[in-house]
Amino acid sequence: MLSVNIGPLALPLGQILLLLAFVISLIVGAISGRKERVPVAGPLTDILLATMLAARIGFVIRYFEYYQNDLWGIIDIRDSGFDILSGLIGALAVLGWKLWRQPAIRRPLGSAAAAGLLTWGAVSLLVSLIENQSRAVPDSPLARLDSRPITLSEVADGKPMVVNLWASWCPPCIREMPVLEKAQQDNPGITFVFVNQGERRETIKRFLTQYDLSINNVLTDIRASMGRTTGSHALPTTLFYDAQGRQVDAHLGELSAASLMHNLERID
Repeated sequence: MLSVNIGPLALPLGQILLLLAFVISLIVGAISGRKERVPVAGPLTDILLATMLAARIGFVIRYFEYYQNDLWGIIDIRDSGFDILSGLIGALAVLGWKLWRQPAIRRPLGSAAAAGLLTWGAVSLLVSLIENQSRAVPDSPLARLDSRPITLSEVADGKPMVVNLWASWCPPCIREMPVLEKAQQDNPGITFVFVNQGERRETIKRFLTQYDLSINNVLTDIRASMGRTTGSHALPTTLFYDAQGRQVDAHLGELSAASLMHNLERID
């Protein structure tokens, strides 16, 4: 499951897990803080913000070459470019600072932070173990633009594979297409596949011509079965498979050049 529907919104599972961990830490902090008669919601919020900021800074530093010509992209977090290790370091640094500077909140804040971290780690591990059992390349019935049926395994031909689920009416899909087009040209050892969700061949061809896109392996999925099979409830979604056909990662939402490279490093 890559996303969770909340009303009209589809949120990435990673964000849901982080929010769950934060809520758990708030609850534990409120219970512990009541006994000590000290509030910890404010310090916990500071830690969360520090975590997000440190994770983003760490990611940007690591892939700065992809942001040099797009400095606004540094603050555009829609690409979900966050470095987990940097985030953890930032969280522990701010937590340690607050525990040192504010002795009165050490016990409730420490308990709340530990509860949140354990929740995030345990649930993330459980989800990963469950998903590892069903991360093979989907066998959904697809077709080329000339109507010939084909499967993703046939397209991959034993290479690592990137599968992009998209539609012509989806603005983020349109914005990320040039990034994927360039990556396909620069990485001949990786198979890039563009699986359109639910649109007719004539619409797809018109879209490719309108935006002057030169991409290979454009397939149709008239029933949009790939989204249901992979547990994605929003577009665009990009799936990353290694040469053995195992799903290594997935990205819900618009890709930047940096976030795409981050995922390619895991399969190449």
